Amino acid sequence: MVTDTIKEVIRRLHDVMDPEIPFLNVMEMGMVREVLQEGSTLVIRITPTYSGCPATDVIAEDVLAAAKTVHLDSRTEIVLTPAWTTDWIGEEARLKMAEHGIAPPTGQSADKAFLLGKDRITPCPLCKSSDTHMVSAFGSTACKAHFQCNVCLEPFDHFKCI
Repeated sequence: MVTDTIKEVIRRLHDVMDPEIPFLNVMEMGMVREVLQEGSTLVIRITPTYSGCPATDVIAEDVLAAAKTVHLDSRTEIVLTPAWTTDWIGEEARLKMAEHGIAPPTGQSADKAFLLGKDRITPCPLCKSSDTHMVSAFGSTACKAHFQCNVCLEPFDHFKCI
């Protein structure tokens, strides 16, 4: 049952930004899986972008702080099953990534091409050219790969499909 309290907490969670991608909130990233009432306690279930994400504790603290502005008896739970997937990132968030110079994940489901040594076309988020190359499988965070555009020469991160 979705109560007014749950609706307000969800509204407030749209103000909790991802510390690694600070122009996106945890709702846009699909990290908040569920907000529910268990007795008098409000429970917010969070799935990190990957199980070893160093920002998980900060995100959980920020989510809890936002929830407590509405309902003091709140807690967070980290849920690892099912594992987070880039399929949970909303279309608006993907557009914001591109606007901020990060090539968003494209398509649905995991893209393991970079792990298998296969070429992958990752368009430049700045000039939109498909003439790019991967510099490193790991970018500014483990969930991103580092690319460079061969046309405009700009480096950029690509949020990996997982």
